[in-house]
Amino acid sequence: MRASQYFISTLKEAPADAEVVSQKLMLRAGFIRKVAAGIYSYLPIGLRVIRKVEEIVREEMNRAGALELTMPMVQPSELWAETGRWEKMGEEMLRFKDRHERDFALQPTSEEVVTDIARQELKSYRQLPKNFYQIQTKFRDERRPRFGVMRGREFTMKDAYSFDRNMDAAGRSYDAMYAAYCRIFDRLGLTYRAVAADTGAIGGDRSHEFQVIADTGEDAIVYCPDSDYAANIELAEALSLLASRAAPTHGLEKTPTPGAATCADVAKLLGLPLATTVKSLVLATDDVDDKGQPAGVTVWLLLVRGDHALNEVKASKVEGLKAGFRFATEAEIHEHFGCKPGYLGPIGMKKPVKVVADRTVANMSDFICGANDEDYHYTGANWGRDLPEPDLVADLRNVVEGDPSPDGKGRLAIQRGIEVGHVFYLGTKYSKAMNATFLDEDGKPKHFEMGCYGIGVTRILGAAIEQNNDARGIIWPDALAPFRIVVCPVGWGKSEAVRSEALKLYEGLLAAGVDAILDDRDERPGVMFADWELIGVPHRVVIGERGLKEGMAEYQGRRDAEATKVAIGDLAGFVAAKLRGQ
Repeated sequence: MRASQYFISTLKEAPADAEVVSQKLMLRAGFIRKVAAGIYSYLPIGLRVIRKVEEIVREEMNRAGALELTMPMVQPSELWAETGRWEKMGEEMLRFKDRHERDFALQPTSEEVVTDIARQELKSYRQLPKNFYQIQTKFRDERRPRFGVMRGREFTMKDAYSFDRNMDAAGRSYDAMYAAYCRIFDRLGLTYRAVAADTGAIGGDRSHEFQVIADTGEDAIVYCPDSDYAANIELAEALSLLASRAAPTHGLEKTPTPGAATCADVAKLLGLPLATTVKSLVLATDDVDDKGQPAGVTVWLLLVRGDHALNEVKASKVEGLKAGFRFATEAEIHEHFGCKPGYLGPIGMKKPVKVVADRTVANMSDFICGANDEDYHYTGANWGRDLPEPDLVADLRNVVEGDPSPDGKGRLAIQRGIEVGHVFYLGTKYSKAMNATFLDEDGKPKHFEMGCYGIGVTRILGAAIEQNNDARGIIWPDALAPFRIVVCPVGWGKSEAVRSEALKLYEGLLAAGVDAILDDRDERPGVMFADWELIGVPHRVVIGERGLKEGMAEYQGRRDAEATKVAIGDLAGFVAAKLRGQ
């Protein structure tokens, strides 16, 4: 490719509404242009990167035995209604009516459509296993699209769906996809972690996220440096920080704490460690009777240590809260505690509530908690003596740096990550809802065991840039770069010798199958270098008249601090070695 025939549209400054580094650099480097909030056009140079991601994804999916198809972006409500997700999916699913007043949606994912294909086409166990995948446009109507392509509304995703006879076979399909994902992200040249994760709205029993490590990542990844343990913070198990409950050493005392409505304020006022306080969080569940009619409200008091944070995903797994919960209203709080938030606690409540204590709180003694009386807290509170044992003890909190690893092999560390892939074992969640069956070897119908596997193709671009950039611009891994190498002739329009050597190298690279670009725009060196550093091409060769007089050219890798002089006669071999990673 010659730059004069290509489309290069770089900007000196990013638009004012660009928020994160990847968004700013993709706009400045001419990869994307904003059309509407969360919706972008991909310019030619940006599309080149997308196609490279797709090629690697497609090769590894095919290698793993998956079969490519394409499902429609517009999907009818009837299929989504079969699984109940037409009603359950939030406003992120964009719904609309056609001219005949029939309900449709723009697909955010395709479990229903692919399950419909399976129940029509896969009739016998002899046709299994099968894994169908597509690389297709998705649309999720984010309330607040942000961070450029990383939280856009329209995006490209690779989604795959496996169908198996039984759980063992489904586990093998899951493992095959997990291995394929590792190969994909290895080939993309990204630093990543595969972490155990919550299954979320998709549902299922087994799940891993693939997270690209980046300080700007939205997700917190928990891992043990001394073992293989890794999990999203939503799922990372928090062990009790107290091996057992110590005997009481203080009596219960109602202590004035004027104006101290937070655990931090109380600890500061009393001159005690924050870890001696207990935080009260009040939830509510709206009960229904056997006929699905409203049957009152159950109020729940969740207790975590004052220096810990409630993990709502873990709370949603507590028996009694699994069907859904909300934070209690001020009226409900006053009815059950007789006090406003800030001074709530498990002692002396007006009406019974369900008390759930975090594992660490359950082993605390002589702790501080709200007295259900404004401007007062109890000190010296102890389970069994001053208040009943909790109704339930559960893992309720986020882990913190330095917590013991659940596998017993060290201490936990936390780093930020950007989710770019997710694998789920779904079981029969969708096949049962849609009565998708096959005839097994015994001649009886059985529901498919399913898995689903997603990769955010366009999101990978943003994640890769967040991980690989500097003050000059993007630093693409070789596998993702729009061009692997740029040949920059200085004085293209003035020197026949420069043109000759530049063309010789460029044409040799093309003949060797290297994705190269020749900058024949006859720009000043500073302009050329600034453009290609911003765009992020990994390798650059500069050929100028002054260097040729000495028989030399210059090579510089995108991460190199300075250029290396190379004899013209050795240039082709030198560049070939660099492209091989030598």
